[in-house]
Amino acid sequence: MGTTGTTPTAVTWSAFEAAEPELAATVRERFGQYTHHALATLRKDGSPRLSGIEADFRAGELWLGMMPNSLKARDVRRDPRFSLLANPGEGTSMGGGDVRVSGRAVEVTDPEKLDWYATEVGMPMPFHVFRVELTEVVRTYVDGEEIVLRTWSPGRGVRTLRRGNDDSPPREVAR
Repeated sequence: MGTTGTTPTAVTWSAFEAAEPELAATVRERFGQYTHHALATLRKDGSPRLSGIEADFRAGELWLGMMPNSLKARDVRRDPRFSLLANPGEGTSMGGGDVRVSGRAVEVTDPEKLDWYATEVGMPMPFHVFRVELTEVVRTYVDGEEIVLRTWSPGRGVRTLRRGNDDSPPREVAR
């Protein structure tokens, strides 16, 4: 895995989970705490759009379902890049950390796969279904007096950065 031009190679959820099971389990747990999350997409003019969405882990994949011709569906059909932030929860505790996944939303058009998904989730068609291909996973949390960022991207693996509450640059720590 590497890069193609300046665009990172994307991988499926199952490939990420196999490569980084500990971080994947944290991400799944974090998304599982709440039903609704925040999806960032790109509008036709390139400006960001933030929308509520449900994320679904099923059959080794991360799925996004969207109402027919919703603005967010039109956004990712035009430009599949997105970021998905797990609901941070109530108050300021952030439920154990902030989790974000980014990548490309690949629309599922195969009628059999769409029927399977509709049956699995118990929703009647029509709706758009997208399978997620990951280019980045980030978990941010507070540990004592430091903020910790664990980042992953294809071909690079997990990096852990820590920084204090001052203007010192972050420092990378060994796994």
